[in-house]
Amino acid sequence: MTIQKNIAALFSNCCSKPLSITKIQGDASSRQYFRVTGTNGSAVACYDQALNTSSADTYPFLLVHTLLSRHALPVPAIMAIDAEKNLLLLEDCGDLLLQNLFNSSREQTLPDRYREIIDILVQLQAIRGHNDQIPFSISFDKEKLMMEFDFFIQYGLLDYFAPSFDKELISILRYEFETIAELLVRPQHFVLNHRDFHSRNILIHHNKPVIIDFQDARMGLPQYDAVSLIKDSYVQLDPSLTDELKAHHYHALSSNELTSMSFDEYLFYFDIMAFQRNIKAIGTFCYQTRIARNHNFEHSIAPTLAYLPDYIDARVELKRAGKLLQTLLEGTGQ
Repeated sequence: MTIQKNIAALFSNCCSKPLSITKIQGDASSRQYFRVTGTNGSAVACYDQALNTSSADTYPFLLVHTLLSRHALPVPAIMAIDAEKNLLLLEDCGDLLLQNLFNSSREQTLPDRYREIIDILVQLQAIRGHNDQIPFSISFDKEKLMMEFDFFIQYGLLDYFAPSFDKELISILRYEFETIAELLVRPQHFVLNHRDFHSRNILIHHNKPVIIDFQDARMGLPQYDAVSLIKDSYVQLDPSLTDELKAHHYHALSSNELTSMSFDEYLFYFDIMAFQRNIKAIGTFCYQTRIARNHNFEHSIAPTLAYLPDYIDARVELKRAGKLLQTLLEGTGQ
């Protein structure tokens, strides 16, 4: 039986007779999404091959969904599950992404919308749990950060950018990446992070933000999610709004006793984290372009690279890595 037939059967059992099943363009993920429209409403079906090899106690999406729902975070409701068929049926929260507000009639609402989303982020980052349970048992430790740096090296420097990058510099650059990763492993400052908190993973439904794609949540510096939102690869915020949102995030963390950093420390780790996060994103885009043959992400490589010179100029800890990446940065303002 095909995925669509399994979706139709699940939707029929829980909702109504399905009239149409349309595949939804997903992000850089192995999961597949479909919108199911029936005689009595619609839903979004998620097909994930990892579901039937997991249980409710081990499947990250269900664990994090339960956690976020319990703390009143805005996430789509789960309508039905068929683990044997690898299917989840979720509330349909529409297809208006935060990204879609840019260059639209709603663009003037963006500052207020982003402030609202920062407040939601802090609500998420305030969640506490047992450190032997997902997502609190996993973190952005050095191994994870270096895995992301190495992904960039493999698919960015040794593939996509190979014609313009001297591979003899790889070992020196990797040493710099290790030094940067060590700066970011500060468990005393760790909070819960969504892990992919950007404009394509926030829907606007009934004029309210809804968070999706949260199954990879883990512990890390609070700046990780803030960087994903404020230094987004898919949209660019006005510099004045960028500065305002950093301050808004910091003061919200501080007032909720979620950080002991000074504001200067917050800004320092924001820049170092932004460098790592943007490098990680570039690696993903290069992989999608060259290996997955998905060219929907290639146009995001240049704007993400263009963020890097500001961090490199601001922080001496990034100077050497920046110099080694010079050939990539030419033309971005560096």
